[in-house]
Amino acid sequence: MRRYRMKISVYDNSEQAVFVLLGDAGLQLTGKHASELAKEDKGVDHVVPVPEALINTIGQTHKLIVKVSEANFTGKTRAITVTKILPKEAPPSLTSSDENSTALASDETLLSANEVCGPSRSVGDSADDEVKRSFDSVEPEKAKRPKPGN
Repeated sequence: MRRYRMKISVYDNSEQAVFVLLGDAGLQLTGKHASELAKEDKGVDHVVPVPEALINTIGQTHKLIVKVSEANFTGKTRAITVTKILPKEAPPSLTSSDENSTALASDETLLSANEVCGPSRSVGDSADDEVKRSFDSVEPEKAKRPKPGN
């Protein structure tokens, strides 16, 4: 069975962040199962062209539930794991059936990519090493792109 593992770049008005979508989050974004997008006769390490269902997500705005831990800032791969993509009509207090996600508390806020991934930020301020936050991406046409080599 094919499962999602996608790295996506998300841009807001000033910064870029890299997110990793696993399993159901990919299905929630594209509306298609991973097996529908991958060629069944190829091996697991085979690179396939970007499916139309993923290309169609460019320019869309989504609210993401993400998992942030110390490893997101100290690991070799600096990416944040998306645990759920909220439906566009869903309120931010939506409860997830995923045991790794929790309902957004009233003191949680929407964070920009700079606030989540900024180099001067530290995660160790909280007693809980895993913090779940909601992130609102913005259309890429209005975003600044990082310069090559940065």
